[in-house]
Amino acid sequence: MKKTGTEGGTALKQHILPVLCLVSIVMIPGCNSGEDTEDTQNNKENQNTEQKESASGNDAFPVEINDAADGTVTMEEEPGRIISMIPSNTEIAFALGLEEEIVGVSDHADYPKEAAEKEKIGGLQFNVEKIISLEPDLVLAHASSLQQAKEGLQQMEEEGIKVLVVNEATSFEETYKSIHTIGRAAGANAEADEIVSSMKEDVKNLREQASQISEEEKKTVWMEIQPPPDLYTTGSGTFQHNMLQLIHAENAAGGEEGWLPYTSEDAVKQNPQVIITTYGQSMDGDPAAQIKNRGGWSNVSAVESGDIYNVNSNLVSRPGPRLADGAEELAELIYPDVFAE
Repeated sequence: MKKTGTEGGTALKQHILPVLCLVSIVMIPGCNSGEDTEDTQNNKENQNTEQKESASGNDAFPVEINDAADGTVTMEEEPGRIISMIPSNTEIAFALGLEEEIVGVSDHADYPKEAAEKEKIGGLQFNVEKIISLEPDLVLAHASSLQQAKEGLQQMEEEGIKVLVVNEATSFEETYKSIHTIGRAAGANAEADEIVSSMKEDVKNLREQASQISEEEKKTVWMEIQPPPDLYTTGSGTFQHNMLQLIHAENAAGGEEGWLPYTSEDAVKQNPQVIITTYGQSMDGDPAAQIKNRGGWSNVSAVESGDIYNVNSNLVSRPGPRLADGAEELAELIYPDVFAE
């Protein structure tokens, strides 16, 4: 039987931790350092596009922004010094052209390469006094860490620093909102509009190509987030699931929600036609070779056909401008005859 969260999830170890680190931050004081169905997604985009774009009409200051902490952040002028506390916000800020304004990033910020050269303010634990010492005009926090970081964020606000809590995105539409929110706060509305428009066009093209795939041709995909002994996959309500829906593929674990521990035996029972791993960059060896050599996996369809591929975890889990690229990479791996250039 499939493991329960307690039996299989005592520790999300080295392969899944980098993913979860992107959306979980804890404060230390002191100076010691889903895509919905296609119809639903279309409806959401149609309903929200006018609101998002009208909200980003110009770069005039001051601007008032309702953030994910249910507060209102007023930016009196364009920020000259910005700190990003989570890699997804960092990717968005760089895509908006804010490289010069960014003075600090989290330890896990690894894209673009210029982000790694910025001052580090901590990872799962961030240094409040370090952040304050960098004298930012704007700190880009994140809703996923709001409870853990509340005290530290309050300390920053007491120092007169503007703290913007960006929404936690689990869909393309919510990612568009994150991009627009950061764009408004930083005076980069036009750039935000351009990024979102480009992403929507890419998603539209993928959806149109996927419409060629019949129900009979639809493939079942096992998304492997972490290998045994603590085997994890991803269910509904995640970017990976949303992307599979977008390209008309079936998520083998789509009947359940969130990050899921599985026994190897139950994973084999899913008999996927394609296996996608997301941890190849963080391990020694070839994930495909290891899967082929697992006991009991030799008769799995994907193993027999050799349809086992690795993708960069950040492309399919980090809510930012590269999500459409991640969906396209999945599409080309799963349906090369349909999505090949």
